[in-house]
Amino acid sequence: MGESLPPRDGERIPRRTPPEFDELPEDVGVIEGIMSGGFLNVAINDSNQYGPHAMIALLGVVATVTGVALLALWII
Repeated sequence: MGESLPPRDGERIPRRTPPEFDELPEDVGVIEGIMSGGFLNVAINDSNQYGPHAMIALLGVVATVTGVALLALWII
């Protein structure tokens, strides 16, 4: 993954080669698709087509934990 593609006309920064991608069948649901590759692997490494959905779910989890921690500090 360390190689880069040649820049296109008008681009200065070379593009990186795309990561390995596992496409799941169409009959797989979103939750099943996210859990099939592991939640963090799909969210962080975008290992299948449900990466954006997993990233939004991860954002919700992190925001909830942050909110609870700030609320706990405010109450104390």
